[in-house]
Amino acid sequence: MGHEMELKGCFCRIKNCAIELFSTMEEELQTDDEDSWDLVERDLRLKATFLYIDLSRVVACCEGEEHKKDLTVFANKFFYSMDELGDAVESRSLPLTQVRYSDAVDALREVVTVLAPSLQLAPHDPAEE
Repeated sequence: MGHEMELKGCFCRIKNCAIELFSTMEEELQTDDEDSWDLVERDLRLKATFLYIDLSRVVACCEGEEHKKDLTVFANKFFYSMDELGDAVESRSLPLTQVRYSDAVDALREVVTVLAPSLQLAPHDPAEE
């Protein structure tokens, strides 16, 4: 029972991080001032850390070898794109950051697509409706 709850928590955090990356990060990238860059950089590090931990746990618990392999490939692609995005944010180049952000979002969409059946198991929050 505890292991199942842990996985549900992982799925919930992955889903929430994905939603935040798809929406709020785009808004944060519209402003080109030093405080915004610092906020984006810290936010990216935090989300990447949670996603790394949670995706690692989910991959470790995957039942099918093919599913595990697919998820690992897409997760690695996503984390590579997050590294590239982090480098772009550090360079303070808005055009490069926007391109890298788009790449990271596309890679995260692929991860979520592979996880989609499992994400339906996450606890339902009535406030989202």
